[in-house]
Amino acid sequence: MKAVDDLWEAVLDRDEHRATDVVLAAAEDHGHEVVLLDVIGAVQQRVGREWAANRISVAQEHAITAINDRAVTALSITRPRRQPVHGRVTVACVDGEWHALPARLLAEVLSARGFAVDYLGAQVPAPHLITYLHRTGPDVVALSSSIATRLPAAHATMTACQATGVPVMVGGAAFGTDGGHAKRFGANAWAADARSAADMLMSQTLSRPSAPHQPIDDLPHLADQEYTLVSRSARDLVRSVYRELEECLPAMKSYSDEQRQHTAEDLAHIVEFLATALYMNDDALFHTFLSWTGQVLDARGVPSRVMEPTLDLLAAQLRDFPRAQRMLKLRSCADAQ
Repeated sequence: MKAVDDLWEAVLDRDEHRATDVVLAAAEDHGHEVVLLDVIGAVQQRVGREWAANRISVAQEHAITAINDRAVTALSITRPRRQPVHGRVTVACVDGEWHALPARLLAEVLSARGFAVDYLGAQVPAPHLITYLHRTGPDVVALSSSIATRLPAAHATMTACQATGVPVMVGGAAFGTDGGHAKRFGANAWAADARSAADMLMSQTLSRPSAPHQPIDDLPHLADQEYTLVSRSARDLVRSVYRELEECLPAMKSYSDEQRQHTAEDLAHIVEFLATALYMNDDALFHTFLSWTGQVLDARGVPSRVMEPTLDLLAAQLRDFPRAQRMLKLRSCADAQ
């Protein structure tokens, strides 16, 4: 669609007014929902790909997202008003999830289709969300999460929402392309995208949750405490591995402050993804992250093999953790494929 290329050029030029003109003109030809999902949504997906390929910076990513968000506002203002004819849906991002635009797109689509929508935005702490549900009594809670490391928070939030008697629909890249993680959590529904979520809510009524349960009921392997211990000691693990890495790689001692910061951040991401994989007991989740990280490093001219000593040192630190050992050991086989 030509509007996708036109919007991409406008946001890349940081031209908010041109971007707004593009989406408003496209809405006249294709309708608001198509522009929200197939134009703005498509451009936002491209942002992630371009960042990973090192063709745009983090600052550019944020600037583009902000322009897209304001374009959504422009569309919302010009959309014909209608009284809600369906149920009430609360749309929120799980705690720690800053990528709010996918959730906002869903909120806009649901509102345009005649739902009463409460959009709570990014990073909603679970206790505050639960209080809100008690006050407003929605028919459905729609939880969004884009980053896999938010899965433990998503699971806890979903379980708490269900305990109030409200059914939960989840969506976003964190839950996997087939919604497998959502099914393991016992979500009442999963949707691959905003359009399918709206279609589902219009065609069926989600069942109220049955008896309350705890996350460990869905994931009994959590009883071994590996996830809890790794996540609680994450900072110490990062510090310890960083110090040992300096001994293994003398060149690190001459790093600039910025390089040191980036290295520490990379270590923290590795530990966080390992902890998440332990929570899910999902080796593939960790290996997929390593593969993606390798591609990102290669795009920035950093050989992906630099991760090897890091993972070896991490394995040594976690020698008493059988599941972590399995994941760290099997990654060499995954890298060879």
